[in-house]
Amino acid sequence: SAGGNAGLAAAYAAKKLGLPVTVVVPSTSGPAIVHKLEELGAEVEVAGKVWDDANKRALELAQTEGRFIIHPFDHPLVWQGHASLVQELKASLDTKPDAILLAVGGGGLLAGVVAGLRQVGWQDVPIIAAETRGAHSFHVAVEAGRLLSLPDITSVAKCLGAKTVAARALECAQECQVISQVVEDAEAVRAMEQFLDDERMLVQPACGAALALLYTGRLQRLQVEGRLRTPLASVVVVVCGGGNIQLAQMRALKSQLGLE
Repeated sequence: SAGGNAGLAAAYAAKKLGLPVTVVVPSTSGPAIVHKLEELGAEVEVAGKVWDDANKRALELAQTEGRFIIHPFDHPLVWQGHASLVQELKASLDTKPDAILLAVGGGGLLAGVVAGLRQVGWQDVPIIAAETRGAHSFHVAVEAGRLLSLPDITSVAKCLGAKTVAARALECAQECQVISQVVEDAEAVRAMEQFLDDERMLVQPACGAALALLYTGRLQRLQVEGRLRTPLASVVVVVCGGGNIQLAQMRALKSQLGLE
């Protein structure tokens, strides 16, 4: 089950391994992602409006047809894959960064980065975890100190759309210095556009949430509040989530949010 990018990864791996794969996506993923998945040889089923609906259907298929289930974010092997990102940072940076910025959907990337920081001895590096309002299941869990489910996903950042974050993500927030930040959809989409201008790279609103931390002055605010060190010598931003976005979609999002 996937909102998009995790499904593409599974379909790519299955094609390389010569294995059949079915990817269940919600209707909000759109026809472009379905086409890309089918191009990779995956069988695609559309179920429900949000990822949680698609995951329920995937679990049903696994149970009734004897298939293996591949979870898009809540599994130690997924975290292990994400942890390799920090190994690469360790190998390429002269010194550890003062902060790592990333987006949280279900929490797999966060869990993996935390695991990676431990592996390289960088446990004290703060992580700033961004979500868009309306897909902020991690933030409500952190605020409550327990897992809570959002009633619905109302954000345009559909790839962040897990109503309930992984239990491991909440544990990470309780074990390490993870600063949860919620940005507005409009801030995420503006950050997408600014990043396209700055770096010639088009990303999805999910990634725009992390970039918005930079472009809206959130880091400076956290410094003033004493939650981040001053000055920040280096900051790492995990830029991921660009498999399901086109320029026309960004323009449509701007129009939808009144940013034209």
